[in-house]
Amino acid sequence: MSQEASLKYFLLGAFSSAFFLFGAALIYGYSGSVHLNEIAASLNQVVGQDPLLITGLVLVLVGLLFKIGAVPFHSWTPDVYQGSPTPVTGFMAACTKLAAFGALLRVLYVGFDGLAWNWKPIIAVVAVLTMVVGAVLSVTQTDVKRLLAYSSITHAGFILVGLIALDRAGLSGVMFYLVAYGFSTIAAFALIALVRSQGSEATHLSQWAGLGRRSPLVAALFSFLLLAFAGIPLTAGFTAKFAVFGAAIGGGATWLAVVGVVASAVTAFVYVKVIVLMYFSEPTGDTAAVVPSALGAVSVAIGVLATVVLGVAPSPLLDLAHSSSLFIR
Repeated sequence: MSQEASLKYFLLGAFSSAFFLFGAALIYGYSGSVHLNEIAASLNQVVGQDPLLITGLVLVLVGLLFKIGAVPFHSWTPDVYQGSPTPVTGFMAACTKLAAFGALLRVLYVGFDGLAWNWKPIIAVVAVLTMVVGAVLSVTQTDVKRLLAYSSITHAGFILVGLIALDRAGLSGVMFYLVAYGFSTIAAFALIALVRSQGSEATHLSQWAGLGRRSPLVAALFSFLLLAFAGIPLTAGFTAKFAVFGAAIGGGATWLAVVGVVASAVTAFVYVKVIVLMYFSEPTGDTAAVVPSALGAVSVAIGVLATVVLGVAPSPLLDLAHSSSLFIR
């Protein structure tokens, strides 16, 4: 399974890198530079739209959207998340997504701000597809890592909704969402790494049946993180979704926020189903047990604490993100 995951990620990643580089070459052919500020300045020197520039931007977006796992460039995500060791999966789900969105913000808001009316509809369509596909396919998953993979796809769509706002509120909301989601995701995968059966990771949902009786603390913490992913109030997930959806509404994309709320409701059903499985289902023959780990416990503690603090007192980070949004541009 790990070999299949690595091969898929290598091949699809190579294709996306090729698209990105080809797009960068076309943009260089148009502007004569690869510096974002010089590209932005070149947009004001030519009247009309150059097909070379538009094609280059689209190809660059393909490479960046692949990194964040947006639809239709998401097919690698569930297989790689499932096949990779859980600590690596947690790193990819949090850190890689954060870095990719940082690059996407810089490219769109700095280099191609003058073409916002060209790329905004593209990002809007991708956001809708990402939210809908991620939410719907998460319902059918029987592996907890694949479930969180489709959950991460859905969250990528939520973040894209805030990106479309094209103002400081959208920027600050996106940055807050990335930090909040990153902490919650690392803690969730750290908990998954602790649940094992016969010396290997127990990721099938049937193995989590009755976990609330055998390991009530682990089940309670995982349930809390799932509720944070669902956007329940007093968690970082609620504040993050409120920030990006509010920015979208303020930017005139109310319909995107409505789609996001509906997708959140679908994913909430999936998360509650896992919670019910842990607390109200009888254990099967192949049950899992929690194997203690000092590093895992530290990761879980930091992630859960950050999720609580950012849900109860989000103002300091929101203010910092609002101030830092100036440096994006």
